[in-house]
Order: sequence, then C-alpha cells, then structure tokens
Amino acid sequence: MGMSTGGSGDGAVPTINVTPLIDVLLVLLIIFMVITPLKPSRFEAKVPAEPKDEVNVNVKPNPLTLVVAIANDGSVSLNNERLGDVTDTSKLKDRLTEVFKTREEGGVLREGTNEVEKTIFLKSPKSAKYGDVVKVIDAAKGAGASPIGLQVDDLSN
Repeated sequence: MGMSTGGSGDGAVPTINVTPLIDVLLVLLIIFMVITPLKPSRFEAKVPAEPKDEVNVNVKPNPLTLVVAIANDGSVSLNNERLGDVTDTSKLKDRLTEVFKTREEGGVLREGTNEVEKTIFLKSPKSAKYGDVVKVIDAAKGAGASPIGLQVDDLSN
C-alpha cells in the first residue's frame, strides 16, 4: 500500500537526463547575450547648430508657425488666442485639429517634404508644473501635432 524503503532493489530507479536541459539553457544564454547590446540605452535629441554669422541676419518669421503658450496663471493660448486653461485642454485640441484639417485640405506641406505641416512650439514658464505641461503636450499629440518643440521661458512680457 505505502512506499517501502527496503526491499530487493529489482525496481528501476528513475533518473532525469539533464543534458537537453543544459543545451536549452545555453541557447537561451546566448540569445540574451546577443540581444542585450541592441537595447537602446538613450534617445537622440536634435540640438540646433549655432549660426555662423549673426551680423546682418534678417530672419522672417514663418506665418505657419503654431505657438502654444502656457501663462503663469495656467491659461493656454494658441498664437495669442486664449483657449482655456491647463485643466481643460479640449478647446486647444479642437482648435489644433481644425487647423491641421484646414492645412491638409489646402495642401500646406512642411518645407522639403510631402508631409502636412503640423509642427508646434510649446512655450512654458519655468514655474509651470510638469503635469500641466504634459497635459498640453497630450492634447497637441491627440490633435496630430508632430514634432513638438519645447521652449522654457520666464514669460515676463
């Protein structure tokens, strides 16, 4: 009925063959060793180059530039058009979606490409909360903005 510890020893003793398990372990080890160096360890940031000659530089502003500004009081504006505040970014998202749709219908393309111009610059004071800035970025991304440039200012004016 139960197990007997003594006896004649005529029964087969089960053993586990570990050779295939070691082979699988070595294959997994090699795979992980090959994959590890391919893991990205940082992201690329594009930094603008310094202008070579600042004397007599006459730069005309691009009329298609979209600047989303967060004021010190938390209000959000698009090119000086007030669109609510950071707690409710739906007006900003709707306005940006409308602008991008108009640009797509009008065939306004980014210079040197065949993509619709959807570049946005986000201007924020240093005192702004990180979460508030992220809410505005999410609204812009939700509207289809890409890329989004960040500018941190004191916004004294």
